[in-house]
Amino acid sequence: MVAEKLRKIYQNSGADALFIECDFVRRYLTGFYSTDGYVILDGSGCKFVADPRYFEAAERQLRGSAVEVIEGSYALALELLQGKKTVGVPYPFTDVASFERLRKNFELIDCMPALREAMIFKTEEELSLIGRACDIAEEGFLQLLPAIREGMTENEVAALLEYNMRKLGASGTSFETIVAFGPNGSVPHHETGNTALKFGDAVLIDFGCKVEGYCSDITRTFLFGDDGKHGEFRKVYDAVLAAHDLVRETLVAGMTGKEGDAIAREHLKKFGLEKYFTHSLGHGIGLQIHEYPILSPRSEQKIEDGMVFSDEPGVYIAGELGIRIEDSMYMRDGRTHSFMSKTEKKLLVL
Repeated sequence: MVAEKLRKIYQNSGADALFIECDFVRRYLTGFYSTDGYVILDGSGCKFVADPRYFEAAERQLRGSAVEVIEGSYALALELLQGKKTVGVPYPFTDVASFERLRKNFELIDCMPALREAMIFKTEEELSLIGRACDIAEEGFLQLLPAIREGMTENEVAALLEYNMRKLGASGTSFETIVAFGPNGSVPHHETGNTALKFGDAVLIDFGCKVEGYCSDITRTFLFGDDGKHGEFRKVYDAVLAAHDLVRETLVAGMTGKEGDAIAREHLKKFGLEKYFTHSLGHGIGLQIHEYPILSPRSEQKIEDGMVFSDEPGVYIAGELGIRIEDSMYMRDGRTHSFMSKTEKKLLVL
């Protein structure tokens, strides 16, 4: 299975060999995580050149696999490219210095399209790892809720949630956890800070964790006590939740990202809220938190079985409120399914 995947990527690249330095692409091709190293993929197979910091672990983990582990440096990796005319590198994830260094000896080709075509369709193993990351994120959130107290800061809540996820088996977070109290939620990517929680505050938490490199992504918005001043908030919340659910219920394989985005956007339009939905509906999820496919007003990418993506409509009214409801989703048998099954999406009041 792995050997066939590697062979297909190589053939689709159109290069004599692929030369990979980017960490998450190395992990995708080899199954081994390292902060350094080089992967050479050509017609003879896949070789991972690891320095002494990683060689022992890589050789042990990858023994008997489709990947040959070789102890060495950049100079050795270059030797393995001798005789090649065209070399594929992932342009979006190759820095200028590396590009210029390779270009002195080889004609370079962007191999990212071939990689993207493979990475966009998740295997059963990848789906299982993303599912575990989603399960841990939800469980971490459920353990967080009883511990939230008035006076805690956004940073304190974020730290506790991240601790919970680590304790449950996550290897780290998918991205910097966003915790926004009250009107801070109107900034979609609010920088978690030292704002203290007050009774009656709305709370928006956007978070996720990693399992063996694979990410989860989830957002929940709720009230910390009800001070009787949230009539409009509740109406907007119901509209956002309905938009979220409509995507899950009606997005089917073969529809484009643009059509998926329109499901949520058109629903919010009925309530005059579409202008406050200021970002795209969703993005792909995998070894990176933002991958393909993209579900946006301009995306012509078709959504197909095996793809994983977020469903995250939101409404943001500057200085007043921010509401986002997000699940990590996947397409199977032509229908959209959520990885999230533990946490309630109806408005929660702590």
